[in-house]
Amino acid sequence: MWKEFKSFAIRGNVIDLAIGVIIGGAFGKIVTSLVNDLMMPLLGLLLGGLDFSALSFTFVDAEIKYGLFIQSIVNFFIISFSIFLFIRYISKLKKKDAEEEKAAPDPQEELLKEIRDLLKEQTNRS
Repeated sequence: MWKEFKSFAIRGNVIDLAIGVIIGGAFGKIVTSLVNDLMMPLLGLLLGGLDFSALSFTFVDAEIKYGLFIQSIVNFFIISFSIFLFIRYISKLKKKDAEEEKAAPDPQEELLKEIRDLLKEQTNRS
């Protein structure tokens, strides 16, 4: 059982996934800081000095912090848009690589074409 788990864990997909999760977590912290420390204060200034993190209301005995919810929504859209741009960029790179592979002729194919043309010439001479 240990050997099976070890072979599963060492496979590239699992390690790639783990690295992706770690990088994604770090990226999330960067975006959260971007939103909380840069964007929301600037947006608050544009809206007359409004501090979104302080926006809340009390319902019965519970404090509803809808300003923090607004910040979370902004975080979500920034992360989603960033991932969209990244995937779009990677897709373009893959497409470009595929086009370059198609554009480059196979050396064996070129050699076979030359042989074919030579055989046609010999047949036409006879």
